[in-house]
Amino acid sequence: MKTWREEILKEFTPRVVRLTLVADPDGLMVEEGILQGIRERGFELIPFEDHVAFRYAYESTFRSRWDRGEQTDLVVVLRSASSGLNSLPYDLLQAGRKLSFSLGDLFPNLSYPVVTELDRGDLDVLYQAQLLHAPGKLGDNATKDFTLRHVFEIAPELIRQPPDLLRILLRRHYRGQRVPGILDERFMQILGQSDRFADWPLAKIVPDRQAFFAFLQERWPPFLDRIAVSPETMAEPVTQYGLTFEGPVDLPFDHEDIRIYLDNLFSEGLLSPVVHGRANRLESTWASIGIRTNPAADRERRLLGLIQSVAETLPPSDARHQEWLSFAYRWAELMAIKQDGGAVTSKPALSDLRELQGRVDSAFITWVQKRYAGLHNLPAFPPAMLHHVPRSMARHREESPTAKVALLVVDGLALDQWVVVREVLKAQRPALIFRESAVFAWIPTLTSVSRQAAFAGKAPLYFPGSIQTTEKEAALWAQFWIDQGLTPREVEYLKGLGDGMLGEVAEYVADRSLQVLGLVVDKVDRIMHGMELGTAGMHNQVRQWASRGYLAQLLDLLLDHEFHLTITSDHGNVEAEGIGRPAEGAVADLRGERVRVYVDSGLRARVKERFPEAMEWPAIGLPDDFLPLIAPGRKAFIREDERIVAHGGISLEELVVPLVHVERGRP
Repeated sequence: MKTWREEILKEFTPRVVRLTLVADPDGLMVEEGILQGIRERGFELIPFEDHVAFRYAYESTFRSRWDRGEQTDLVVVLRSASSGLNSLPYDLLQAGRKLSFSLGDLFPNLSYPVVTELDRGDLDVLYQAQLLHAPGKLGDNATKDFTLRHVFEIAPELIRQPPDLLRILLRRHYRGQRVPGILDERFMQILGQSDRFADWPLAKIVPDRQAFFAFLQERWPPFLDRIAVSPETMAEPVTQYGLTFEGPVDLPFDHEDIRIYLDNLFSEGLLSPVVHGRANRLESTWASIGIRTNPAADRERRLLGLIQSVAETLPPSDARHQEWLSFAYRWAELMAIKQDGGAVTSKPALSDLRELQGRVDSAFITWVQKRYAGLHNLPAFPPAMLHHVPRSMARHREESPTAKVALLVVDGLALDQWVVVREVLKAQRPALIFRESAVFAWIPTLTSVSRQAAFAGKAPLYFPGSIQTTEKEAALWAQFWIDQGLTPREVEYLKGLGDGMLGEVAEYVADRSLQVLGLVVDKVDRIMHGMELGTAGMHNQVRQWASRGYLAQLLDLLLDHEFHLTITSDHGNVEAEGIGRPAEGAVADLRGERVRVYVDSGLRARVKERFPEAMEWPAIGLPDDFLPLIAPGRKAFIREDERIVAHGGISLEELVVPLVHVERGRP
């Protein structure tokens, strides 16, 4: 069937006019499928957001090419109505043709305020439903109902019993689906028209993924008590559970529509197995997945469950980026269990893992080559890449102008190592709530590229003078926030954390004028660069470091001073084996184990002749003279008999990093 993207892409025929100006008030031009379609047609795209940054990119990347007689087709996108194009610089208006696209044009019969709240990736299903069902002109509530039914597969009027509601919420929250607040409100309004769910904490468990799984976790022990009952135990006292969420105590976990999710929920760590007094009565039942019995057997069972889950959910080559971000957490949980030294993994499981790792690596690099180039132009909320994170924090301050924000970058922390750190932190600080997501680092996954982008709030293209060092990070961080209207006194940056300096951090946060704080914990990166025991050694040492309590104390300090706290990393790491060192002398501008960087494509090509499987990565979001040559697969430019833990390349572990918002819940 016809798609909404066709309506837009049909306007872009290559080599007709070299400059196209697009009024795009609804962000349609920076949707992933549109970005890919634009690039496949030979066009390049620049959003017009900041006048100075745009002028730099336009003059250095495109105007200079045109002056040399090169043919490139450029699309400049302005997030405004068509009348807003007149605000663009005069030279662009004179040279470019003008287009305008909006949701109102694509969905003329649906309520514009409702449709505009949707993730752009959800427009596919809505557009097909519009064509198939021809709903006619709909008002706000009718559009909400139409969208709930056809986009999110929610028919509130058919939810009559607890299993109906739990099935809907499990499907949504397991997938990590983002439903706009106005649709959640409509959903709860319809449910509230009867008293079936009057005692359920709908306002908490419908919109909040963490709250929903916490609600289920609390109800799991009562359920186990019920199914473990026998005639001789019927008269025993009822356990007091101390529940923090209102609502029914006994949930129908054994209903076929609910039970189908439970293996994955426990395998993937969304629910945690519990110790139970009648485990012997339940160990041979399906409910044993949620009961702690033998640690080695529990670990093996969870490992096998995750292998199956990962194999079944491996994203396709045309997947949206959110699918890979969600998948990366499953893979991280699997890697964390594999590296756990508490038990021996069976040989069949290890064989399955090796085969699965090859499939994951192949699928991911194929997707990266096809889709990565458009990620840096996606909207900053929710963040897709590291340089979006400061802009997302700035949006939070716009919504809450008195809020203080802190960005804590744990240098080199891979997602699977975050899983280890999170486990330790939960044991040390049970009241902490981790709202977990993930973002993409920059390629090449180097500190000077990716960490600087995280603090600059800009693509590396815009800091060419410091792309090989981190010396300008503090200045870039301060400049970003000064551009948001803060004064230099309200912004601070501190690095070198991980073992000490808590007193210095305490001095900063005690300053009442401080509004924004950037921190770098480099302990994990230092562990990595001295690691000789592979990924298993990394996990062991990261766990030991987290267990000493430094990170927990740092989080306490920031939360005590009411900072809205975000944790991320600039890149991950991967265990790699050597393929030999390039004999390049001083040719390489930057010599890493997983990547070499050159200033000239000819120099890079000559080195590639010796390493034909290495990848010549294009300068996507990078300066034109920053040309990476990336080691293939899980290889490194070191001696052939060596193995190391390194970064710089394009594995899932290096490129997808944690993005975690930390809060305090009830003690």
